Amino acid sequence: MPYRLLQSETDMDHGLAALVAADPALAPVAEATGPVRLRRREAGFAALLSAIVSQQVSVASARAIWARLEGAGLTERSAVARAEEDALRACGLSRQKIRYALALAQSGVDFDRLHGMDDAGIVATLTAVPGIGVWTAEIYAMFALGRADIFPAGDLALQEGARLALDLPERPRERALRARAEAWAPWRSVAAKLLWQYYALVKEREGVNSR
Repeated sequence: MPYRLLQSETDMDHGLAALVAADPALAPVAEATGPVRLRRREAGFAALLSAIVSQQVSVASARAIWARLEGAGLTERSAVARAEEDALRACGLSRQKIRYALALAQSGVDFDRLHGMDDAGIVATLTAVPGIGVWTAEIYAMFALGRADIFPAGDLALQEGARLALDLPERPRERALRARAEAWAPWRSVAAKLLWQYYALVKEREGVNSR
């Protein structure tokens, strides 16, 4: 198998131990967060549509839009492919995201076949669909397909998590963070989830302290 999968919390624990052994700078980060959560999602059209919905909006807004899509029965490929734009707009999708949702629903992406592709093949296949960039493809590969060595370095929260965790003077840009993450292969997905979890922990503490 040309790739490693994260399928259980045991896999996460194994990956985290390997990361800390390879990069001692992550040891205090892992101590602060405790076990890193798996956070798998069901693979398929809905997972990728959800990633599109989440682009450039808050978590709360994405959840609200997704709830409306579910209520309208517009989370399955066939339903979205047949949907009128007004129906999608009523759920809260912007004009651009309506175009992306329809393009995905009408694309020839074989979601079952993605499971057998290598990481680069998954990203190449998905980014061929309008509206799906590298970030969205990487998020899908990590959370829906369980790939162990994905690192969506363009994610702003991940960049900020790296700044906080590694005590960097400023938030690293995508290219620099990808270069830094090379040391974390073949467990870069675990590293990403660790940094996200640390970022959430710091922000939660700041919220407590500010009240």
